[in-house]
Amino acid sequence: MKSKSAFERQREIYIRGFSGKTSRIPFHASALREKARKKMSPNAWAYVDGGASDEATMTRNRKAFDAIAIIPRMMRDNSAADYSSVLFGTSLSFPLLLAPIGALDMIYPRADLMVSAACHAMGTPFIFSNQAGNSMESCSRIMGNTDKWFQLYWSKSDDLVLSFVKRAENCGCKAIVLTVDTPMLGWRARDLTRGYLPFLHGFGIAQYTSDPVFQEYLQNGWEADTHEDAVKPSFTLHTMWHVLKLGLRYKGRLRQGLKAAKLFTRIYTNPSLNWERIAWLKSQTRLPVIIKGILHPADARKAKESGADGIIVSNHGGRQVDGAIASIEALQEIRKAVPRPYKILLDSGIRNGSDIFKALALGADAVLLGRPYVYGLAIGKQKGVEEVIQNIWNDFELTARLSGCRNLDEIKEAEIYRAAKPE
Repeated sequence: MKSKSAFERQREIYIRGFSGKTSRIPFHASALREKARKKMSPNAWAYVDGGASDEATMTRNRKAFDAIAIIPRMMRDNSAADYSSVLFGTSLSFPLLLAPIGALDMIYPRADLMVSAACHAMGTPFIFSNQAGNSMESCSRIMGNTDKWFQLYWSKSDDLVLSFVKRAENCGCKAIVLTVDTPMLGWRARDLTRGYLPFLHGFGIAQYTSDPVFQEYLQNGWEADTHEDAVKPSFTLHTMWHVLKLGLRYKGRLRQGLKAAKLFTRIYTNPSLNWERIAWLKSQTRLPVIIKGILHPADARKAKESGADGIIVSNHGGRQVDGAIASIEALQEIRKAVPRPYKILLDSGIRNGSDIFKALALGADAVLLGRPYVYGLAIGKQKGVEEVIQNIWNDFELTARLSGCRNLDEIKEAEIYRAAKPE
């Protein structure tokens, strides 16, 4: 199944409604979020929906989009439209990819496979998360010939980094998305309140436990891992319950599960990452390298100078620095710093079709969709993800056509009104 046109889809929805059948996936972003909340465990909801500290950056992401107004143009021949493009060899029927989101297995055990199946059904590219609950190989098999990318966190082991990159190549991924805004976890108040980090419970570490280098470290030790934990959990019934569940998730091997979770927390971040490492990464792969997490024009220029093939303007969905600039606020100046044809994508805050239109008008070549597809997953598993993609696509199509833009080039020239600052 591929995306249906907005006109075809509207007609289908209204005819079903005439028979008393309505969608279980809400069309409003706020209703989608609220229905998903009721489907998730408190721990999963805190992790997926939460942000850094008091979550001001999350709020700013949305207010910044709301401060931008589209100025539609009328009386253009709107009998046909085409918003397809090719980005790093990836075919896009419309300018959207699904963002990498970690620990989806908190929601369902095979969640990453469900999302992969939905992307295959819809012809939508998926960026596999470095912190996935299913391996990139298993997701790739389900994706088939649908384009996929791989998100890379640069761990403390270059050998592990290289192993991930080679596995991504072997899986047919079209690009490496190096995420640089998470050299350490942000101060995530909701998770801290619950005292819950999913990786310690065995969620979101399948890329590691399926990796031969990581397995070698588990068996023979990691040379940099010379210390014991300064803080250890007290022995309680709660501790025993979590340890038993971790063992079950690690195929019944309780001790190995504990070792894997502990090693992951020690190795997966690398605060020493710097621009000089990009040249090494580029020398190790034939895939384009796209840097995710750029918010400053000078960093955009530095990314280009370092050899990165493109960037993703992102504040990590407001999960890293509270009080940071909104991604959409940063986009226009970054586009000036690295003019076309250099490729820029935008992440953080996309909730509907008009958000995509605004991002493209301000200089993005495509966008990443994050939390909304996870909400659809929680409500309806694979079909829920498919319906969210379809809704966003149809909303974007109608927004663009009703604004007088029949292709991506016309959106680049679209006129918008932008308030000085979001209130």
